[in-house]
Amino acid sequence: MCNNTTNRVSVSLAYTDGRNWLSEGWWNLRSSACETLLRGPLAAQYYYVYAMDERGGEWKGKAFMCTRDREFRIDGREDCFARGFDRTGFFEIDTGRDAKNWTVQLTDPTPSSTQ
Repeated sequence: MCNNTTNRVSVSLAYTDGRNWLSEGWWNLRSSACETLLRGPLAAQYYYVYAMDERGGEWKGKAFMCTRDREFRIDGREDCFARGFDRTGFFEIDTGRDAKNWTVQLTDPTPSSTQ
């Protein structure tokens, strides 16, 4: 994971081994820094990421997983609220069928041109 933004970013990751879901976080990446979130060969084709910066910016999606405000490692993605967790939308990353590793580059949003 690389943070190519001008702000510190907190990142969480989710994935499945084919039977069970796991979500974990937070990794805190300073501006222009990269960090390895998972070591070893990839266990899945699809991974899910949610990130937020210190100014309230988010990288999110429609795949909902369980999270919490402090460091976490949560088994399962169902009944988040009932289990005392938050429910957060992650974006999907398709690493490809035979990928051994992958890197996500988080970037600042492109400003819209004014007319």
